[in-house]
Amino acid sequence: MTTNDWLGVFFALVSALGMVAVYFMVFRPANKSMFESQRSMALDDEDHIGEKR
Repeated sequence: MTTNDWLGVFFALVSALGMVAVYFMVFRPANKSMFESQRSMALDDEDHIGEKR
């Protein structure tokens, strides 16, 4: 196997492990209240970035 093949295997394994870790964190019942409190964060308009006051 070439160096590019080994790099591809490494990055595929790292990304798969990262996805498993994130899925575990998101779907764990103990973290539900933390994620529920930030549910509408993308829709909040309180931070008026770039707007002059």
